[in-house]
Amino acid sequence: MKKIDLFIPGRLCLFGEHSDWAGEQRKFDKTVMTGKCIIAGTDQGIYATAKTASEGFHISQILPDGSISREHSYFDRLDEVAASGIFDSYAAGTASIILKKYPNLGLRLNINKRDLPLKKGLSSSAATCVLVARAFSRIHDLNLSEEEEMEFAYRGELLTGSLCGRMDQACAYGKNPVLLTFDGDEMMAEPLSTGEPLYFLIVDLKSEKNTRRILEDLNTSFTSGNTMIRQALGVKNHRITGEACRAIKNGNPKQLGKLMKEAQAIFDQMIAPLCPSELTAPKLHQVLRNEAVENLAWGGKGVGSQGDGTAQFICKGKKERNQLGSLLQNDFGVFCYNLAL
Repeated sequence: MKKIDLFIPGRLCLFGEHSDWAGEQRKFDKTVMTGKCIIAGTDQGIYATAKTASEGFHISQILPDGSISREHSYFDRLDEVAASGIFDSYAAGTASIILKKYPNLGLRLNINKRDLPLKKGLSSSAATCVLVARAFSRIHDLNLSEEEEMEFAYRGELLTGSLCGRMDQACAYGKNPVLLTFDGDEMMAEPLSTGEPLYFLIVDLKSEKNTRRILEDLNTSFTSGNTMIRQALGVKNHRITGEACRAIKNGNPKQLGKLMKEAQAIFDQMIAPLCPSELTAPKLHQVLRNEAVENLAWGGKGVGSQGDGTAQFICKGKKERNQLGSLLQNDFGVFCYNLAL
């Protein structure tokens, strides 16, 4: 019996949230600009052990309360499981797509550790989908490329009813920063080298947000031709991501902080009003305006779909990052994660 251990990180969007699904609209409207974002894998992620099975998809996984589920076995109707909204849905969706192309394979997957927070804009769902695709590939020697794993994961997540774009599955690339460009169904990836170490603080705000509502409202506004969101995710995003690429390559954290502040201001002015119930985000903005942030970080912004899920900061150094994390945890009851690029 073949057995392998796997780790898939989360995905942090440094710049360009929502530009993935926006860029996909070029399939229908060539006046839409390509989407551009900069992502990096997190130090946190999902750990699992995969084994061969004679047939079917078998999964046990760590639940939100920290307990491990019993093993669930799925031999058919994986599409129905994906659409059911249960905790296995994302894994089942990807398994369904894989098995449609490679029938008669069997996989036993045990997700035994997760230090990646759920529903916080760090692609926990996509990481699960990529994990399933990679497990099938390596157990059965399918030799899938990262891009092929991402395609299976993306299509699997769509089976759950998610309105995700293609950015989330870029956790398949691992930890290094990558510039992604979205043009209809095409996605181009350009790895970025860092001129100097960059110290980020990721802040789980320990609050709630409705990602599905955010995506529904913003998709509706974008496809109906709303000028503000098209400018924000188009020409303004192109400029900011271009400048951010240069700052990363030059190892210039101060410039990155300035760009994060500017990106957040554009989001608040031009996108947040389109979904005020979720994107007013009082806790996010309270943390972003904190005095300690001004002293210890060059700048910060929201993460993923935005809302009161997660914040990120580019800090003035490793020491300052540790100080800021401690202060925010004490003052706001949040939980902080470190990331160095």
